[in-house]
Amino acid sequence: MTWRGSTTIQDRTFACLPYLLPLLDGLVYGRYLFQQFPPLQLILIPLTPLLQIYRGIPFFGLIVFFALFLLVVRNNNISHFIRFNTMQAILLDIVLILCGLILSILGQNLGGFILETLSNMIFLGILGSFIYAVVQSSMGRYAEIPTISDAVYMQVR
Repeated sequence: MTWRGSTTIQDRTFACLPYLLPLLDGLVYGRYLFQQFPPLQLILIPLTPLLQIYRGIPFFGLIVFFALFLLVVRNNNISHFIRFNTMQAILLDIVLILCGLILSILGQNLGGFILETLSNMIFLGILGSFIYAVVQSSMGRYAEIPTISDAVYMQVR
């Protein structure tokens, strides 16, 4: 849906980049899946330099999180398409943070199999959301993720 106007290739590229934030944070949940299926680790190869920077600098994720929110989402001079996708990536990251809190609380009481299953589901959900959002954004369409997109429309005018 491109009802807010046409998008340029530059807008499409910049709209795809913020989705790296939830992807990099979501890789932690894929550790059980990567252990069970080692060929899946091939998706980590292009992300290796980013992962080294992301995990090497203390609080880098938090800095990127606030930078995206304050410098992109709240800046009305940037196109709505980029701001929408940035806010949606931020909300996906917040969902990951909440999932991490819930898993840390439940992880003490749950068995290993249930914890692994929940972690795999979270990882596959984030990976699917990442792929869907990047494909839609690269085609110049708004990536409508249920419930999250509604919250984004309330935040980004």
